[in-house]
Amino acid sequence: MIDRISILGTGLIGGSLGLTWKERRPDCTVVGHDRPAVLETAEARGAIDEKAADPVTAVEGADLVVLATPLATILRMLEAIGDHVADDTIIMDVGSVKQPVLDQAADVLPPDLSFLGGHPMAGAEQAGIDHADALLFENAVYVFCLPEGRDEAALDGPLAPAVDLVEATGARPLVLPPERHDRLVAAVSHLPQLLAVSLVNTVAEADDPDEANNLALKLAGGGFRDMTRIADSPFDMWRDILIGNEGAIHDALSSFRRTLRALRNRLLENDLEGLEETFDDAQAARDAVPGDTKGFLHPLSDVYVRAPDEPGIIHELTGHLVDADLNIKDIELQKIREGTGGTFRLAFADPADADAAVDALRDADYKAWRP
Repeated sequence: MIDRISILGTGLIGGSLGLTWKERRPDCTVVGHDRPAVLETAEARGAIDEKAADPVTAVEGADLVVLATPLATILRMLEAIGDHVADDTIIMDVGSVKQPVLDQAADVLPPDLSFLGGHPMAGAEQAGIDHADALLFENAVYVFCLPEGRDEAALDGPLAPAVDLVEATGARPLVLPPERHDRLVAAVSHLPQLLAVSLVNTVAEADDPDEANNLALKLAGGGFRDMTRIADSPFDMWRDILIGNEGAIHDALSSFRRTLRALRNRLLENDLEGLEETFDDAQAARDAVPGDTKGFLHPLSDVYVRAPDEPGIIHELTGHLVDADLNIKDIELQKIREGTGGTFRLAFADPADADAAVDALRDADYKAWRP
């Protein structure tokens, strides 16, 4: 049993873990370490019970230590706390890159300590404790990476208490080797971030450099906004990731460069058949992405509903479903243009709930359907 949790770094991820565990494991004591102002906010929001001025004090007596800082700080923290935790303490990180963390843990932690690499595939537009959310991990994939020499049996053995706490957040564990994790997130997360930044800068340079007079930016529609939303992410969130996963990111960029070059060559050659084939391949690959699943695990059942663009519409929609005793697992705004309304995707645990949701929404005079 885990009674005392130490969270080193109480920003978006660490603070959200604290909020979730205080809600779903209220008997656990959560200790936080961060900058004083951050700790004050974390305590005020109920994410932690106690504040610790330094990492060593924070981990004293902890059953679980969670390292929720930027990557470079995680590496330093591992060395700082290794000699100050009990032999039966579990240490877990939440970093976006896994191989450097596991290598550092193997180098600096006592060999008998239990370490579990982790990466919750969840986030928000803005970082920091002010944006922490107890529901951040609901239905999200939570990747586990085990140290060399440990197999998945450890997740049901010495690491089981940590797995139980992760599952309590509503996340869905997925075990991956660290090298494969880093290669995959380079392709599906780190590469898109760099492409979004490049695309925004390319479009901004297509017209007047004065942003107020830049028609290229004014003409950009919903598709451009969807593709470039993550370009708003601050560089401070990405500095350590780009360094820590440099090799896999280089490989992903090289692969994309080859794909882009092939597309350019087909345009130069007026190869319309080749271009059509490229579009068809992309469409088939995109359709294969399980869009009825948040985090690509355990499919959910979708319902689509058209709704007008007016204040309180989400509250009204969800109210009809609450009245029908239906629980929404995920909600997403698919399309909207100001003044015309939009289409919401609502996800439910099973087809029966989805069918019941369609009936409830249609009874309320909404246009609702199953895909």
